[in-house]
Amino acid sequence: MQDVADLAGVSLATVSFVINAKTSAKVSEATRARVWSAAQELGYRTNRAAKNLVQGASTFIGLVADAIASTPFAGQIIRGAQDAAWQNRHILLVANTEANGEAEQDAITMMLEHQVTGIIYSTWYHREVTPPAALREVPCVLVNCYAADDSLPAVVPDEVQGGRTATQVLLDRGHRRIAFVNSTESAPATTGRLRGYRAALAAAGVAEDPDLVLTVRPEQEGGYEAGLLLLGLPTPPTAVFCYNDRVAMGMYDALHERGMRIPGDIAIVGFDNQEVIAGHLRPPLSTIALPHYELGARGVRMLLGGDGSAPAPGRTIVDCPYIPRHSL
Repeated sequence: MQDVADLAGVSLATVSFVINAKTSAKVSEATRARVWSAAQELGYRTNRAAKNLVQGASTFIGLVADAIASTPFAGQIIRGAQDAAWQNRHILLVANTEANGEAEQDAITMMLEHQVTGIIYSTWYHREVTPPAALREVPCVLVNCYAADDSLPAVVPDEVQGGRTATQVLLDRGHRRIAFVNSTESAPATTGRLRGYRAALAAAGVAEDPDLVLTVRPEQEGGYEAGLLLLGLPTPPTAVFCYNDRVAMGMYDALHERGMRIPGDIAIVGFDNQEVIAGHLRPPLSTIALPHYELGARGVRMLLGGDGSAPAPGRTIVDCPYIPRHSL
């Protein structure tokens, strides 16, 4: 700053007033222009670290993730958070811990040392977590996960709405024998999507057939096995709602092996909108998207708020949109 002052022919105090945009100081426009010209010529940059020490805060937002940076479709959480941070003139510091507890603790400590504005704590699949105690030292928002006691603010997908929407689009096409191939995993997605499936059937006055609700490993092999079981029923379904797109891929394999047409003989809806699968099956898979981008963006917006107050505890639910393609 002294170099800028010498080149511009003004005092150090005048440079400080101009660089820090202090409107209370009486500095002419000509002088301001001279200071900025000198700063540009010298390549001057504000010492952000020093400002952080003085102000007790920074324009950094921390994002601690267990694996989403290396998970293709869940990586949209980072993109949404990054875009929202940038729109609010903040920078995202991302730490991908691969679910290593020691790495997670080190990442949070580093972010606190950088005096981050707050921390986004995220998981690659929707689940309950025990948040690290250090998160409570700064404003924090959980993304794609939640605390059991809801003591921290969280942004999570609406699994029930997603399951209901998947079933409803099949009902709207006239299907009444609709199977649901669920997962063996213990997760909010398993219980929530089943609740949505049952709610849609009940609202349409369609009785649930227990033979049409299967539980399998949430992988391609599980979908293939489920497909063979459903085709072996005395009255097979005319439509199937699959727990995720990988299960739907296995369902395609079973149906194609038996010479069944999709959607001519059986319509299929998946869940996740994992583009590498859903967009490249033949026919392309109609599915429900997990709103990863919006989860990340909403988390940052909640963290920054509008009035400077800390975000309120409890869960914020984000809709899972329907992505129509050609499998129904």
